[in-house]
Order: sequence, then structure tokens, then C-alpha cells
Amino acid sequence: MSKLGTLGARLHRGEIGYDFVGKRKIWYGISILITITAILGLTVRGLNMGIEFQGGAVFTTEKTSVSVSQAETYAQNASGHDAVVQKLGNGGLRIQVAGIDTDKSDKIKDELAKDLNVDSEKINADLVGPSWGDQIANKAWEGLAIFMVLVVIYLAIAFEWRMAVAALVALIHDITITVGIYALVGFEVTPGTVIGLLTILGYSLYDTVVVFDSLKEQTKDITKQTRYTYSEIADRSINGTLVRSINTTVVALLPVAGLLFIGGGVLGAGVLNDISLSLFVGLAAGAYSSIFIATPLVADLKEREPQMKALRKRVLAKRAQAAAKGEPLETEVTEVMLDDEPEDDGPMVVGPRNQPASRNRGRGRPSGKRR
Repeated sequence: MSKLGTLGARLHRGEIGYDFVGKRKIWYGISILITITAILGLTVRGLNMGIEFQGGAVFTTEKTSVSVSQAETYAQNASGHDAVVQKLGNGGLRIQVAGIDTDKSDKIKDELAKDLNVDSEKINADLVGPSWGDQIANKAWEGLAIFMVLVVIYLAIAFEWRMAVAALVALIHDITITVGIYALVGFEVTPGTVIGLLTILGYSLYDTVVVFDSLKEQTKDITKQTRYTYSEIADRSINGTLVRSINTTVVALLPVAGLLFIGGGVLGAGVLNDISLSLFVGLAAGAYSSIFIATPLVADLKEREPQMKALRKRVLAKRAQAAAKGEPLETEVTEVMLDDEPEDDGPMVVGPRNQPASRNRGRGRPSGKRR
């Protein structure tokens, strides 16, 4: 078994662990700082919305020797708006101009044909009206809102409302960070970005639900024991699924990183950036929030309940008595016994064990072979 597998097994059994819930204020502070930075970036720089959301035109040319920078200058002069130019694999250009009226596209197309020294008939123009772009934006926000509502309803039914609230906070955290990174980097927001956002929310929920399911299973009869508090059992749930969450996230991040850094950066396939950046940032943020935000927040909400407060008092009182008698304290989450199974304190002995006398069994009996 590899070292990582051994570590995962020891974490799952509770032999070792990290106090995630106990240090939750640190994680909350880090998340608040990152979120504020993302909001500032979104407020100051704003989002670079694609033509699908604000209307415009996309001109695709055949192979040409004109550079990207020259084509940007030509497109800006012809349209009077900022243009985004990308080099295609066949040597052609993809010129995107947002915010122009569709009835001016023919004039812009003719001017581009002169500047680029290509035939006007061989320039393909795809037009998007501003009203259609508004509809796309509204549908995207509606889809996101419906997704959030359905998630909260499902988690409230499958688990409880505190877990639903914690998961919703984690999802908002992930979306805010991803959108803020888009604003800071300046990547274009397209329908692919929306698809990426919905995808990473699913990944974030997956990790969160795995921890929540483990936590729900281990806290069924939590008030019947006096060994551990709710927060300590929540820590055990996080540690028990930690390696699994890390492995899932790393496996998902590797191909996305290939799309972002190799496909979009090295090979220059800029059309991949819109979805790969949202997936890369969202997957990392989702793994972080499921471990450092969602479960500690559930523990915070649960510890406010009268039953959990009473449980904490009983646990602390029992540990104080054990400390006064010089007995070892059970402060680490090593093995949570919430059912009626006996602890494994050694081999169980039931009845007398006069095994040496068994050597004389069978002698003198008719069915015995020894005589």
C-alpha cells in the first residue's frame, strides 16, 4: 500500500487527524479575504461579457498573413469598438466585435476585407442582436437561481436545514471567487463560462455531500454517548473523507489544467479559456469550501442547539473527572462508538477455558479412535 493510501486509511480509522473545526476562524478569515478581493475585482474591473450577452458580430476570415495586433487595429478602426482577435488553426482570424448594430456589419465586413487584403465574400459574419444577448443573460441567471433553490430543497430533505444553509454558503463562496477571478484576469464570459460554473457547482456539492453523509451517519445517536462533542465528530468526518476528496479533485484538475495552460496558453486555442478557467478555479474553490467552510459551518450551527450544548457540558465534565483521577483523556477523535457495540479491549472470554483437559476427550468412548 502506498504512503498516501496508508495515510488515508489511518485518517479514516481516526488514528490521526487535523483539527479543521477547531481552527475554523482561520479558514473563515481566509475565505472572507479572498471573497472581498474577488468582489473588489468585480466592482473595479467588471466582467468582459461576450457578444452572446451584449450583442455584436464575429467575423471569420480565411488564411491571411496579417498579425493579430494588426487585425485588432483594423477591426477597431472599422467598427469604432474594441475588438478581440484570435488566430485559428488554419491560419485564419476570428475577429469579435461587441456592442455594434447588426445593420452595420456589412460595412465593417467590407472595410475589413480591404485592410486584410482578402475577398469580402470569403469572410463569414455571425451576428448576435442585443435583445437576444439579454435573453441569454437572463436565462443564465434564471438557471443558476433554479439550481440553487433545488439544491437547498434537496439537502434540507435528505439531511437537515443547517446542512442546506452551509452548502448554499459554500456554493455562493465558490461562485463569487470564480467570477472575481474572471474579472481580475479579464477573460471573456461566454455561455461556456456558465456551463463551467454549473459544472463546478456539481463537483463542489459532491465533495460536500460525501462529508455530510459521513457526518449524518456518525451522529445518529450522538446524545447517547459522552465521549465526543458534535464538532469533534465533524472533524472525524472531514478527516475520514479527506484523501478521497483530494484524489477526486486532483484527478479532475489535471485535464482541466491541460486545457487551460497547454491548450489556451501554449497552443493559443483561446476559445478554450472561457470554460477551462471557470472549471479550474471552481474545482479548487469547491474542494476548499467543502472541507474548510461547509462542515465547520454546520458544526457551528449545531453547537447552538440546547441538546448539543448539554452534550458538550457532559463531555467536558467527564473529561474533568478523568483528569482529576489521573486517567487518560479522550480528547482526540480516534474511534467514535455511537452504537451498542463493545469496545475491542482484547480477546473476549466467555465461560471457563479448561482447554488442556481436551486432550483426554474421546478416550474410552465407542466412537473414539484412541484406546
